[in-house]
Amino acid sequence: MSLETADWRRRVFALYETVRAQEDPAQAHKVWQTGRDELLKTHAASPVEERATYDGPEIGAYRPELRFDVAIDTSVEPVRWEVPSATDGVIPFSRLGVVHLPEVGDLDVWWLESYGGGLFVPVKDALAGTRTYGGGRYLIDTVKGADLGGDFRAGRLVIDLNFAYNPSCAYSPRWTCPLAPKTNTVAVGLPVGELTPQL
Repeated sequence: MSLETADWRRRVFALYETVRAQEDPAQAHKVWQTGRDELLKTHAASPVEERATYDGPEIGAYRPELRFDVAIDTSVEPVRWEVPSATDGVIPFSRLGVVHLPEVGDLDVWWLESYGGGLFVPVKDALAGTRTYGGGRYLIDTVKGADLGGDFRAGRLVIDLNFAYNPSCAYSPRWTCPLAPKTNTVAVGLPVGELTPQL
C-alpha cells in the first residue's frame, strides 16, 4: 500500500501542475475534475472502497467569482492546532495567517509543523452536512500536492473555492483527516467543488 500511496501523491502533484499551467481557470477546473474523477474511480490508493460501482464525485458548476488571488494577512495572533490521528499520532499545525475572501468570509492559513511542512487551507460552509461534506473540504494541502498557485514569496495564494474537495475520511472510516476548525468556517453556502450526493 505504501508504494500505491506514493504513486497516488505523484499523480496528484502532476495533476495540479497541469491545472496551474492552464491560462483559463474554467478549463483548469475541467482538467482537475477529469483527473480527480479518474483517480477516485481507478487508483489502487483511492479512498473509495467500492470503486467498481462508483460513478465519480458530483462537482458543482464552475463559478468564476469564487476564485481569488489574495494576500495572506499575517497580522494575527499565533495559534497552535493539534489534530489527533489514529495512525500518525498528533498532527501539529500553526496559524500562518488569514485570507479575506470578499462575499465569502475569512479562512485561516495553516502550516503543517511535522516533517516536510506544508500549507493547509480547509473550508466548511453553510451547506456542510447536506450538500457538502459535514467536516468540511480542502482547498490547499501542499504536502499532498493540492496547490493552485500564487506568489508565495509575495505572500499570496490562489484560493479557488471551485476546487474544494472531500478529505479521504469522507469516503472511508479507515482514514483520519484534519477537519475544518471554526476559524475555517464560513456562513455562506458553497455549492461548488466536490459535493455530497443528493439522496
